[in-house]
Amino acid sequence: MLDNTLAKIRKIIPAKTFRFFQPAYHWALAFMAAVWYRFPSRKLKVIGVTGTKGKSSTVEILNAILEEAGYKTALSNTIRFKVGEMSSENLYKMSMPGRFAAQRLLRKAVNLKCDYFIIEMTSQGSILYRHRFIDLDALIFTNLAPEHIESHGSYDNYVAAKVEIAKRLSNSHKPDKAIIANADDKESPKFLECNAERKITYSAKDAEPYEVKRDGIDFTLSQKTVHSQLSGLFNLYNIMAAISAARSQNVSDEITIRAVEKFSGIPGRVQKIELPMSRLGRNQDFTVIVDYAHTPDSLEKLYQVFQSSRNICVLGGTGGGRDSWKRKEMGRIADKYCDEIILTDEDPYDEDPKRIVGDVATGIVSQKPEIIMDRRLAIREAIKRARTGDSVLITGKGTDPYIMGPNGTKTPWSDADVAREELEVNRRD
Repeated sequence: MLDNTLAKIRKIIPAKTFRFFQPAYHWALAFMAAVWYRFPSRKLKVIGVTGTKGKSSTVEILNAILEEAGYKTALSNTIRFKVGEMSSENLYKMSMPGRFAAQRLLRKAVNLKCDYFIIEMTSQGSILYRHRFIDLDALIFTNLAPEHIESHGSYDNYVAAKVEIAKRLSNSHKPDKAIIANADDKESPKFLECNAERKITYSAKDAEPYEVKRDGIDFTLSQKTVHSQLSGLFNLYNIMAAISAARSQNVSDEITIRAVEKFSGIPGRVQKIELPMSRLGRNQDFTVIVDYAHTPDSLEKLYQVFQSSRNICVLGGTGGGRDSWKRKEMGRIADKYCDEIILTDEDPYDEDPKRIVGDVATGIVSQKPEIIMDRRLAIREAIKRARTGDSVLITGKGTDPYIMGPNGTKTPWSDADVAREELEVNRRD
């Protein structure tokens, strides 16, 4: 409703005038939301997670650790909203909810006597002041890589929007604040400059010796070997971020190890799709993975996990009308790691989906990709081609609940559900 009102105002007021007053408008909405819900973030512990990649996974891993420690938790991320025992899918198509929605969730967490609220915080949310009047006890910085460049205007502006979240930590009313930053990321010093009583860093070296395998990660914590069911070096970083945050809250490593070893992953993040043997009539002898990877860096890191297999890759060019610079690069990365490539529709919005796919194709030079614009048919074809030991890698949407089309149209969608259905079709064939 408020976003519709803003769109109507935008049509009436000259663009220059609108841009001038826009920050005040967003600030006022954020303030009103906090007042309406009586500043709920001041009444429980709030941990923010920001960065380009790994935010949702870090939120979920930290949540699992805190629950294992006996705390009642609430969370907000790209995948879901959770308050106590209640959990619902995030259908907003935005990682960080609007100002009133965020404060309402925080108030609900307070009313249900939650101890912690863990919230994913984004650059887009930052420029819309969705992070304002949320008093943080701690902030985790995961990493930074180019993303949303067209909407922010430059990479420097993107970084500034993220650093603004760290400044909010500085201004938080909470005592004994902590900033937890990835020491292996070149942008971490910018976040460590914030005014926090405790400045904590983590690194892959903290987990040495470690071994990243296709079916999990073995790493070291408190001189003990820990096995995580997650795969990929990027997930080792997510785990170390969550461990560092848990330590900042005085959770013992013994509890953390139990939680990490139990944690089996989250939907849409290197999610393995397989049917039970009873439904297949035989073992599924190839791997099907659904993953959110929608930046060049995240796409390459996912593909690297599956370097030892023959890969059939299904991808689009991410959202229409944005970040067109990365399409050719994603095509180049697919060309490097994929044995067969199927390009398909993703979230075209108001842009011609064939043009988006064409942009991706310009980066593919060593093979000819197949273009199947119907995403279901693309997934079906990839699964049909799979043989023993192959990996079918379906990227770009993860748990996104819709395919976004022109004029605001939304088609309900689930890569995971479609992959399961097509595995059934393949079984019958």
